[in-house]
Amino acid sequence: MKCPFCAHTDTQVVDSRTPEDGQSIRRRRQCGGCGKRFTTYERAELFFPAIVKKDGSRVDFSRDKLRGSLMLALRKRAVPADAIDNAIASIEEKLLVSALREVDTKFLGELVMQQLKQLDTVAYIRFASVYKSFEDLQSFSEEIAKLTRLP
Repeated sequence: MKCPFCAHTDTQVVDSRTPEDGQSIRRRRQCGGCGKRFTTYERAELFFPAIVKKDGSRVDFSRDKLRGSLMLALRKRAVPADAIDNAIASIEEKLLVSALREVDTKFLGELVMQQLKQLDTVAYIRFASVYKSFEDLQSFSEEIAKLTRLP
């Protein structure tokens, strides 16, 4: 690590701590050249796959867009905020574990539907009605029938 004061490349770690958030490591360093101390932070760099839209365009994964979609489906439903956060974390984990560089919106939509099915069946049906583009009442009824057959 290069010293920010004298640009000397020989620095030593004097102390390491994990902050309360647990998402990084705080290191106190001392320069071997000028003797000054400074703090650095290390955190994992995570790469989510790009999202390939129906028209073929690619966009970066956005946690905010994911949350917005879930919140729209869950509007006026009694689902705790912690449960929503856990659902988002689960979707993100599945995207990271997939180790894919790109995923299509269909894959992401299926992950969202899996989580909504566990959170709230009404929200699941709301999301599915838009996601699956139900054309008529029959297809809507079939999806509800599938849902009621589940254990």
